[in-house]
Amino acid sequence: MRGWGGSGGRGVLVALGSTVVFAVVVVLAVSNAPGWPEVRRQFFNGEVLRESLGVIPEAFLLNVRIFLIAEALILVLALVIALVRSLPGPVFFPLRALAVAYADFFRGVPTILVIYLLGFGAPALEISGVPRDALFWGVVALVLVYSAYVSEVYRAGIDSVHPSQEAAARSLGLTRGQALRFVVLPQAVRRVVPPLLNDFIGLQKDTALVALLGPIEAFRQSQIEVASSFNYTPYIVTALLFVLLTVPLARLTDWLVARDRRRLLAAGGLR
Repeated sequence: MRGWGGSGGRGVLVALGSTVVFAVVVVLAVSNAPGWPEVRRQFFNGEVLRESLGVIPEAFLLNVRIFLIAEALILVLALVIALVRSLPGPVFFPLRALAVAYADFFRGVPTILVIYLLGFGAPALEISGVPRDALFWGVVALVLVYSAYVSEVYRAGIDSVHPSQEAAARSLGLTRGQALRFVVLPQAVRRVVPPLLNDFIGLQKDTALVALLGPIEAFRQSQIEVASSFNYTPYIVTALLFVLLTVPLARLTDWLVARDRRRLLAAGGLR
């Protein structure tokens, strides 16, 4: 065991050392490139960076707001779609077919096209009572698209629960709805938390697409700053803001996956 641990430690040190060497080589190659001074001036300008930090983070709050609203709606709508697809019996075939068509359609159409079609098409109908706010339709488009993806995640979680779980609940006198609510769904949701977080990482990045309809969020604000300064540093600032939000979510996903793996290994050891 002691020898294995020493070998493993040396392997980690070798990997870390090679990574550092590779990073140093890349930094030296980039910094010594003939065009690096111009790239640094255009993308890493300190003065423009300070100016951008004064306005872009404020616009980024709109991205966060879109993300939170859409996420709450997606969790509910996607669960409803997944439950409809799991309804048994021929009497529910039309509803199942509708749910399948919904998932297939919105997973097949690019998100940017859905945003364009709803954002410009729905207000153009001029139907009384239909909102014309571009931000509203941008959120609706994200909810429709991501609900299709998340519904499949939910459905995979529901299918992963062994049928004997529901059968045992029914034998205790629970109705199918009660068995689904108290036995199947709690297990299914717990199993799909990591893939759900991965989908929401993608959702956070796609909030920038709402800028295509006009709302001034972080990406649109960075475009405005670039147009006024003729410098691309604001894009770097916007990218860093998205990274600062998505990296913690990614690490949380990794932690949840590792925790579930340890739990399964512990359960297997107990058996």
